[in-house]
Amino acid sequence: MKKESIFSKSIAVLMEDKRFAPIVKKHGLPNLKRGRNSFQALVRSIIHQQVSGAAARTIHARFLALFPKTTFPTPEIVRAMPLGKMRAAGLSGQKASYIKDLAEKFSDGTIRHRSLHKMRSADIVEHLTQVKGIGIWSVHMFLIFTLNRLDVLPTGDLGVRKGFQTLYKLKDLPDHLGMEKLARPWREHASVASWYLWRVADEAKTIARPAKRSKSPKR
Repeated sequence: MKKESIFSKSIAVLMEDKRFAPIVKKHGLPNLKRGRNSFQALVRSIIHQQVSGAAARTIHARFLALFPKTTFPTPEIVRAMPLGKMRAAGLSGQKASYIKDLAEKFSDGTIRHRSLHKMRSADIVEHLTQVKGIGIWSVHMFLIFTLNRLDVLPTGDLGVRKGFQTLYKLKDLPDHLGMEKLARPWREHASVASWYLWRVADEAKTIARPAKRSKSPKR
């Protein structure tokens, strides 16, 4: 299925919203790539937790270098990799243990990864949070970027909250209930809306930087 046909209804709904219409026109179609490897997507999510994008990419590359004979290692291969080697690649002890737990649960069938695409989103959240280190935010990212579920609103994501604050001209960052209330007109298309809210947050951050520097004393 082409990207246009997947997101066309969501785009049409958001174009009817006076706040979103100019953002959609400016940024075009959302880049929500459908992944095929659930294990790979969840490993990546663990690696990217609480570190900068650049640092995460470096660690991810070093992790892959531990498995030179594969494009991406299977859960069974990762399960057999010593923790010490994983830590030597730059993973913290905690993240290495999380990835090990993920590999074990994929390998022993605790995580029914072949059935994930058939499950309801709420059930996927409950199913995947059995894994150490996989929280609701990680599952929301998985639902959006790997399974391309269209109705996911990650209200725990700071970028989405800042996007709401900027787009709706709110004084403070909104809470979960506040965002759900504002999202009612386009709630079934929340994943696509979230992608645009991230763009809004990024633009606000870019605009704020020079303003912050201008307040610094001249040297």
